[in-house]
Amino acid sequence: MAADEKAQAKTEQAKGKVKEAAGRAVGNERLTAEGRADQAKGDIRQAKEKVKDALTD
Repeated sequence: MAADEKAQAKTEQAKGKVKEAAGRAVGNERLTAEGRADQAKGDIRQAKEKVKDALTD
């Protein structure tokens, strides 16, 4: 389960980076903000998994 969550976090971060880059390329501030939000969600998910791993060790 943890590996699945970690992979999902990485996917969310990558998707956010792509959205942010696309938003900047076309000058769409909303798309850029959505990309940043997706990256933040991925960062939070990844941090949660790191804490869970630290507690189980």
